[in-house]
Amino acid sequence: IIQITINMIEIDKEIKCIDCGVVFTFTIGEQTFYKDRQFTEPKRCQDCRNKKKEQNNGRNNYTS
Repeated sequence: IIQITINMIEIDKEIKCIDCGVVFTFTIGEQTFYKDRQFTEPKRCQDCRNKKKEQNNGRNNYTS
């Protein structure tokens, strides 16, 4: 049995934000970080991720 391994060339990825449509760069470093933690690649730019996080935090503030 012959096993051949082909190394993938790592490059920055350009991704279009699903919320605002801006194209953002998903760097090699970010890709490695996400892969190491088994995260899915982002669908939103950093600004939209921050806005969504703020919205979600507002919903999770429980008062007694």
